[in-house]
Amino acid sequence: MSSSDDDMPLAGKRMANGTNGVTPHLSAATIPSTLDATLDRQIPSNGQVMPGISIAHGDVKVEDTASSKDKGAVVNGAGASKRKVRESFTRPDYADAESSDDDLPLSKKRRTTTAVESDSDDTPLMAKAKANGQIVHMPPRLSAHQIGEESDSDVPLGQKLAKQKQKIEKAAEKEAKQIRKEEKKEADKAPKKAPSAKKVKKEESSDDDKPLSTRAPAAKKAKVASPKPTKKDKPAPASASKKAATKSKAVKKEESADPEDEEDDDEQVNWWEDPTKGDGTNKWETLQHNGVVFPPPYKPLPKNVKMKYDGEPVTLHPDAEEVAGFFGGMLNSTHNVENPTFQKNFFNDFKAILKKTGGAKNRQGEKVDVREFAKCDFKPIFEHYDAERAAKKALSKEEKKALKQEKDEAEAPFTHCVWDGKRQKVGNFRVEPPSLFRGRGDHPKTGHVKTRVMPEQVTINIGKEATVPVPPEGHRWKEVKNDKQGTWLAMWQENINGNYKYVMLAANSDVKGQSDYKKFEKARELKKHIDRIRKDYQKDLKAEATAERQRATAMYLIDRFALRAGNEKGDEEADTVGCCSLKYENVTLRPPNVVIFDFLGKDSIRFHEEFEVDAQVFKNLKIFKRPPKGDGDDLFDRLTTAGLNKHLKGYMDGLTAKVFRTYNASFTMSQLLSEMKSEGTIPERVKDYNDANRRVAILCNHKRTVGAGHAGQMEKLGDRLKGLKYQQWRVKQMMIDVDPKIKKKKGAEYFELPDDLDEEWIVEHQAFLVEQEKTKITKKFEKENEKLKAEGEKEMKPKELDERLKAATDLEKKMKKENKTKKVEAEGKGPTVEKLEEQVKKFDTRIATMAIQAEDKENNKEVALGTSKINYIDPRLTVVFSKKFNVPIEKFFSKTLREKFEWAIKSVDENWTF
Repeated sequence: MSSSDDDMPLAGKRMANGTNGVTPHLSAATIPSTLDATLDRQIPSNGQVMPGISIAHGDVKVEDTASSKDKGAVVNGAGASKRKVRESFTRPDYADAESSDDDLPLSKKRRTTTAVESDSDDTPLMAKAKANGQIVHMPPRLSAHQIGEESDSDVPLGQKLAKQKQKIEKAAEKEAKQIRKEEKKEADKAPKKAPSAKKVKKEESSDDDKPLSTRAPAAKKAKVASPKPTKKDKPAPASASKKAATKSKAVKKEESADPEDEEDDDEQVNWWEDPTKGDGTNKWETLQHNGVVFPPPYKPLPKNVKMKYDGEPVTLHPDAEEVAGFFGGMLNSTHNVENPTFQKNFFNDFKAILKKTGGAKNRQGEKVDVREFAKCDFKPIFEHYDAERAAKKALSKEEKKALKQEKDEAEAPFTHCVWDGKRQKVGNFRVEPPSLFRGRGDHPKTGHVKTRVMPEQVTINIGKEATVPVPPEGHRWKEVKNDKQGTWLAMWQENINGNYKYVMLAANSDVKGQSDYKKFEKARELKKHIDRIRKDYQKDLKAEATAERQRATAMYLIDRFALRAGNEKGDEEADTVGCCSLKYENVTLRPPNVVIFDFLGKDSIRFHEEFEVDAQVFKNLKIFKRPPKGDGDDLFDRLTTAGLNKHLKGYMDGLTAKVFRTYNASFTMSQLLSEMKSEGTIPERVKDYNDANRRVAILCNHKRTVGAGHAGQMEKLGDRLKGLKYQQWRVKQMMIDVDPKIKKKKGAEYFELPDDLDEEWIVEHQAFLVEQEKTKITKKFEKENEKLKAEGEKEMKPKELDERLKAATDLEKKMKKENKTKKVEAEGKGPTVEKLEEQVKKFDTRIATMAIQAEDKENNKEVALGTSKINYIDPRLTVVFSKKFNVPIEKFFSKTLREKFEWAIKSVDENWTF
C-alpha cells in the first residue's frame, strides 16, 4: 500500500480496492450533538474516569451442548483417539474440516451455530452463547492472595486495583509537569547561544495545558530548532542516568568466556555512555560475514520403514516421504497432531505433494489413491524416528561431546561477523529446516508444510569491498546487497505467511543493545508528555468529527487496556486484529459501561476480556456500532494505525502506539519499587519482585493463557513438597526411637502425620523412592564403566550391578517393615535427639522455600512474567531491585539475558529512577 493513503479510512481503502466485492458501511463524517444528547439521557455519566482493570483471569470457556458427543480425532489410522481438553484454553469453534467455508474469514468460521435473534449491541457474548445452546463457564476471578493483598479486606479487589491505577496515573501527571518545569529552568539558565531553541522552550512550556491542535505551530518551530533533526531515536535527557553512567566506568568488566573476544577488551566502549553514537542513517560502513548454514539434505527412510494406507505399506517419492515424516515424527505432540485444523492443513499439502511426485504405490507397484486422512498410519515412521532419538540419547558423554564438537567446528565460520572492524556475534545464522508449521494460539494455518529454503531464495547483505560468501555447490544467491541502513545479514521469505526472515546480530551485540536502550529511553521520554496526551484524548472523546473521536477512543483503549494498535492484514494472513482494526463483532457492549472484547490478537492468541470504561467511551463505541453497520465492518472505519502514529509524532519525535505498553509497564514498576520494602530470605525477596511484576501485568492488562503442562508441573512440585514433609515426619519418628519419652515432652501433635499425607500416597511415594534409588545406582554403575573403558581398563561385570542394587531392595524391605510396625528406626552414626532436631529444622527451611516457589509458580500461571520482564519493564528497574535489596541479578536474568542487558547492569545503581 502506498504511503499516500495512510490516512484513508480502512473502509475507504477497501472501497477503492474493491475487496471481496462488498461495500462496507462507513460512519458519518460528523456526529450530531443531538445524538450525544440522546445517549447522555440513556447512559448518564457519573463524571468519573475509570482506569480499566480486567479482573477476569483466563479465557471464557464455551461448550456446545448441541454437539456434546466426542467426535474423536484419528491420528495414525488405527481408530479414533479422544482429544485432550486443556482446562486453561478454549479453542475457538472452527467449522468442520470438510466444510465449504474455506474462503471465509476466521471470524465467520467461529460462528458455527445459528445467529441469535436478539443480536443487539447490548447483548453480551455470554447471553448470545446461551441462546445458541452453549454452556458458558466464566473465567475465574483474580484472588487477592494472587497479588499479595489481604483477603479479609472489605474493599472489592477490582475497586482496590482501580484506585491504585488512578494513583499511579496522577503520579505520572505530576511527574510530567515537574520534568517540564525543570527543563524550562535549565533552558533559562543556559547561555544564549541558540536563541531559537530557547524561544521554542518558552513557547512549549507556555501552552502545556492547550490541546495539540492549538500547539501545532509551536511544534513545527521546535522541530526546526532541533539541533539534530535526523536523529529520531534521541533519548530524553536524564541527569540520573548520566550520573549512573559515570559511576559505571569504575565497574570491572567480567572476564569473557571466549578467548578470541578477550582480544577486543582494550577496544571495549560503553556505548550507553554516549547514546548518540550509532544514531546516524548508516548502521555500518564495513561488514564481512560468511552467510548462513543450511540444514542437511533429506535422508530417506530405510526400505523396511513405510507409511501405511488402509493397513498396507506404501512407497512414496522422497519428497512426499519427507512430508509424511514431518507428521509421523511428531505423533507424540498430541496437542498438534490431534488438532483438526492441523490435520486438515497437513493432509491438503500432503495430497498436493503426492500429486506432484507421482503418488503412492503398493507392494505390487500399483498406484494407491490416498484420499482419507483416517486411513493413513504414520506409526511406523514415528517408531523409526523415536528409536533414533532414543539411540542418540543413549550415546555416551564422550560420543555426545565429539558430535557437538564436530558440529561446532562446522558452524564456527558463521557464528561471528566483522561489523565496522569489530567482531560481533551473529544470532540466528541457521536457516530453519523444512517442517510443519505450528504457530501460536489458534493459528488457522497450523499444520501447513514449511518448505525447504534454497539459496536461490536468500538475499545477502554485505560490505561492498567484502568477499561475498560462496553459496552451496550448484546454487546461487537470490541477490547480494550493500544496504548500510539495514542491520540484517541475510533474509528470505517463508512460504506460510509470506513473512521475511532475517539473520541479525546476537542479542548481546552493540547494535541490539542500542536498539533496546533506545526503546526504553523513548518510553522514558514519554513521561514528560503523557499528561498532555491523556488530557487531549480525553477532550477529543467528545469531538464533533468522527475521525477525531475514533482516534481519541482508540488512544484511550491502547493507553488504558494495553491493546496493540494492530495493522490491516492481507487476505492470506491470519485473521488477527488490533485496536485500529477491530471489527463490529469483536466488541460487545453491556450497559452501563462494560465493554467485552473477543478477537484473535498477535500470534492468533484469543483476547477475551471485559472492562469497565469511562461513560463517554461506552457511548462512543455505541455510536461506532450504529446501524447499518454489522459483522465484518470496521469499528474504527475512519482511523488507521499509520494515521494514529502520525498524530502521536506531533507530541514527541518517534512516538508510536506501541510505546505506551513499554511506558505503562515501566512506570508502574518504578512506582511499585519506590514503595517496596523487601525483607526476608532471598527466595522471599525474589517472590516480592515477582509479585510486583505480576501486579504490573495485571494493572497494565498483560496476560497469557495457562500453559498446557502447568497442571502437571504443579502436581510434580506438590509431590516434591509432600516428599519433604514425609522425610521430615520420618526424622521425627526416629526421635521417638532414640528417646520414647520425647513424645510426651513435645506433645503428640508434633509427631502426627501431616494432613496432606495419607497411607496410600506414602506407599506410592515409597515405591517411587525405591525406583529412584535403582536408577541412581544403575546410572552410577554405567558412568563408572564408561570411565574404565575410556581409560583402557577392564569393565565391571553385571554381577557388580546386581550387588549394588541390593541397597534398593533393602530400602524396599525397610519401608514395608515401617508400614507394618508403624515405627521408624533411627539412621546414621550415633543418632541423638539434638542431631535429629537439627535435621527437622533444616527440613522446615527447605519446605518453606519450596512452598514459596510453588505459590509463586501457581500465582504466575496466567501472567507472562518473562515477557513482561524482558520486553516491557525497563531492565534497569530489575537491576535497581537487585542492588537495592541485595539479590543476585542471576535470580532474574539468565546468562543470555545478562549478556543482552549488560548495558543495563553496568549503567545504573540502586538510586536510578525510570
